[in-house]
Amino acid sequence: MGRRWVKVLAITVVVLAVLFTVIDRVAVHYADKEAAQLAKEKYGYENTTDGYLDVGIEGFPFLTQAAGGDFGHVTLTAGKFYVDTTTNAQGGYLHIDRLRLDLRDVKVGSLTARSAEANLATGTLTLSYKELSGVVTRLAGDGGPLQVSQAPGSSGQAARVKVSGTVGGTPLNSTGTLLAQGSELSLTVPGAERASTVWRVSLPAGVGFTAARATAQGVEISLAGHQVTLGSSRYGG
Repeated sequence: MGRRWVKVLAITVVVLAVLFTVIDRVAVHYADKEAAQLAKEKYGYENTTDGYLDVGIEGFPFLTQAAGGDFGHVTLTAGKFYVDTTTNAQGGYLHIDRLRLDLRDVKVGSLTARSAEANLATGTLTLSYKELSGVVTRLAGDGGPLQVSQAPGSSGQAARVKVSGTVGGTPLNSTGTLLAQGSELSLTVPGAERASTVWRVSLPAGVGFTAARATAQGVEISLAGHQVTLGSSRYGG
């Protein structure tokens, strides 16, 4: 009889563990979707037909983290969305290939809170040369397509890019600079009709660009921040 009770108890423990895991995963899936929806509303990501935005709450068990309002690691990945120039220039929109944020030590008041704070945020934003070529061509006006490619000499928050093609019937072969500061990206192309263009990227309060470099695939920009406000801004944004 004693062995039977041990067996029943063991089975019961396994069943309860499975049920807890299922409930935990359902809860984290719901929280992921809710967090993604808040990010869409606040930051305007996924504003194209092929855009995407995913939020992942890492760690197990989720319910224990949720009960304390303290999450060790949350990721946000968005892509194929666009930002416009600060002057809303016609055709000046720039598609962002991918944005990823890793948020550490995230604290929220409750599961229904409209804001949270992360102790540390790091991440990257990538721009493809295809999209940069497209926006430079649109802003150049008259002339053939312009091609943007990697150029040596990236340093700090300035990535160097090569711009070649034809503008107004005149050949252009120039080395431009894509500067990433704060939440703004500015592209300067010497010799082009529109020599400088600025875009502003909607980022959580407290996150800013820290470095930019031109790679063989595109421009990679690093982001970082401390005491980062997510959702409703403590500054009223």
